[in-house]
Amino acid sequence: MATKRSIFEEVGAGERVPVSPTGGGIDARPKGARAGIRLWLAALFLLVVAMIVVGGLTRLTDSGLSITEWKPVTGALPPMDEASWQAEFAKYQAIPEYQLQNKGMTLEAFKAIYWWEWGHRQLGRLIGLVWFVGFVGFAVMRQIPPGWTGRLVVPGLLGGLQGAVGWWMVSSGLSGAMLDVASYRLALHLGLAFIILGVLAWYVFLLGRSEAELMTARRGREAKLFSLSTGLMHFAFLQVLLGALVAGIDAGRAFPTWPLMNGEFFPADAFYVPDGQGGTLSMWHAFFENPGLVQFIHRISGYLLFIFGVVVWLRGRKSTYQATRAAFHAVMAMLAVQMALGIATVLTAAHVHVAITHQIGAVILWVLILRARHLSQYPVAGSIREGTA
Repeated sequence: MATKRSIFEEVGAGERVPVSPTGGGIDARPKGARAGIRLWLAALFLLVVAMIVVGGLTRLTDSGLSITEWKPVTGALPPMDEASWQAEFAKYQAIPEYQLQNKGMTLEAFKAIYWWEWGHRQLGRLIGLVWFVGFVGFAVMRQIPPGWTGRLVVPGLLGGLQGAVGWWMVSSGLSGAMLDVASYRLALHLGLAFIILGVLAWYVFLLGRSEAELMTARRGREAKLFSLSTGLMHFAFLQVLLGALVAGIDAGRAFPTWPLMNGEFFPADAFYVPDGQGGTLSMWHAFFENPGLVQFIHRISGYLLFIFGVVVWLRGRKSTYQATRAAFHAVMAMLAVQMALGIATVLTAAHVHVAITHQIGAVILWVLILRARHLSQYPVAGSIREGTA
C-alpha cells in the first residue's frame, strides 16, 4: 500500500529536513555588534549632552570669546606658565568685548572665563576622538552591521561641521562693535548640536531591537500619531532655535515679568534697533537683535508649542500600545515642566542655575519627543497575560 504524502511535501523528495528560518543579515552578525555599537553611541550621546550644558554655561558666564584663536590640535593645551597666560590675556584685551565691556578685568577673572571656553572646546575634541576610535575599531573588527556604515559616519561628519560652525560663531564677536557672538550663528550652533543629539538618540533606539523585531513592529505603525509627533519634533526644534536667539542677546534678562512684559502684552519699541551712530537699523534686524521682540516671539512660540503638545498627547493617550501611551504621557509631563522652567527663567532674569536647568529641560523634552515618535513608528507589543497591548 502506497504511503500517503503530505500535500506540502515536494514531489520526489526523500527524507524531509526541517529548515529553520534565517534572520536578516544584521542579525547574523555577532550579538555583541549591535549591543557594543549601541553603548558607544550612548556614550557619545551623553558627551553631547555635556557639551550642550557646558556650552550653555559658557554663554551664560560670557566666556565664549575668551579664546580668540582656533587651533584644533595645539589649542588642546592650556597656558602652562605666567607668560603664556599673559599672552592669552593680551589677545583677549584686543577684542571689543574687553575694550567696551570688561575693561579693567584682572588676569584671575580672565582665567575664570578662559577655563569655561577651554573646557567646552576640549569636550568637542573628546567627542571627535571617541567617535573616531569607536568607528575605526568596529570597522576593523568587522562588527558594523550591514547598512550601518554610512549611518555611523553621519555623527562624525556632523561633529566636524559643528566645530567649523563653532569657530564661525566665535569669529563674529572678535571685531567691529560686537560684544557677543552673532545670535543667529549661536542659534545655528545650538541647532546643529540638537540635530547630532537627535541622530544619536534615534540610532540608540533602533539598535535596542533586532532588525527582525523592528520589521515586525513596523506592521503596527500608527501613521497619524507618527505624523503628529514628527510635527511636534519640528516645532520643539524651532523653539530651541528661538531660545538660542534669546540667549544670544541676553533677551531673557530684559523683561523679568510674566505673563505681561513690563506691564504690556507686546513690548514697546519692539522694532527699534540702534545702529550705534544715532540712527536705526532696518526692521528685519529687530527679529534677531531687539530683546523685547525676540523674547516675545519665544514666549508666544512656547504657548503654541504647549497647545500643540496637548493635541498630540490627546491623540497619543489613545494609542493601542501601552508603551506608546506611556511615552506620550512623559512628553506631556516634561512639556509642562519645561514651560514652568521657562517662566522661572524669565522671572529670575535668566539666573544662571535656572537658565541652565531650562536648557537641560529642552534636551530632555527633545529626547522624549524622539522616543515617542520612535514608538509610534515601531510600537512595542505588550503582554497578553497582563492584558496590555
